[in-house]
Amino acid sequence: MATIDNLPPLRDVIETHELAAKKSLGQNFLLDLNLTSKIARYAGDLSGCDILEIGPGPGGLTRGLLAEGARKVLAVEKDSRCITALEEVQTAYPGKLDVINADALEIDVSKHLQAPVRIVANLPYNVGTELLVRWLTPDVWPPFWESLTLMFQKEVAERITAAPGSKTYGRLGILAQWRCQCQTVMTLPPEAFSPPPKIHSAVVHLKRREEPLFPADPKVLNRVVAQAFNQRRKMLRSALKNFVPDMEDHIVAAGLKPTDRAEQIDIEGFCALARQIAPHMR
Repeated sequence: MATIDNLPPLRDVIETHELAAKKSLGQNFLLDLNLTSKIARYAGDLSGCDILEIGPGPGGLTRGLLAEGARKVLAVEKDSRCITALEEVQTAYPGKLDVINADALEIDVSKHLQAPVRIVANLPYNVGTELLVRWLTPDVWPPFWESLTLMFQKEVAERITAAPGSKTYGRLGILAQWRCQCQTVMTLPPEAFSPPPKIHSAVVHLKRREEPLFPADPKVLNRVVAQAFNQRRKMLRSALKNFVPDMEDHIVAAGLKPTDRAEQIDIEGFCALARQIAPHMR
């Protein structure tokens, strides 16, 4: 599919506006509009939703989202070179696209959006994980968004969906799965991008849970999980020995074995441990 609208193919857009991808911005542009439309469809029915897109670049996924009927797209792009190309998309979809030239890590986008909100993005590789953690750890839950449909490096996607006992299981997977239903919906080879990265990419769909999977104070849970996986090869009693007084007794009281390692503990186990130690945290 060369185009999904009356706009030029993306390769022509990139050439016209001299948008060679910048490694410093983590840019790898997805040029196949078949694929951008497919990613948009994984986010569900968009007709009644505002969509937040981070790092739209020349607008390939933006066009896919609009062609799939998004009520409105808010595109946040740090690279000022891309703004003219995005303004051309704006003209083709009057009243449907707002563009902000800014760093997504430095602005509050929620005030520009009306519920229901879904986030759909081919995230820049250098900020993708940080953005995801921010979206998963707001001060109030449920957050302003209903779902996240995000492209990452494949190894990051594997960490998000990892099961206990696997090599990729860790803090990111626990954080995501505790508060969301997580599923990898698509894998893309390097040659789908310009320039081709050295690794495969994957799209993960995260649908928020209205309540977390198990009760726990999020700050306590995050701290204990981070500490446990910081020394993942150590037994819990060693990795967490100075976390609170009598830590080994608390591990047992939470129904866990002090000799277990972090990768063996499921989300329910970590939540039980967080509840057990919360009264003893300073």
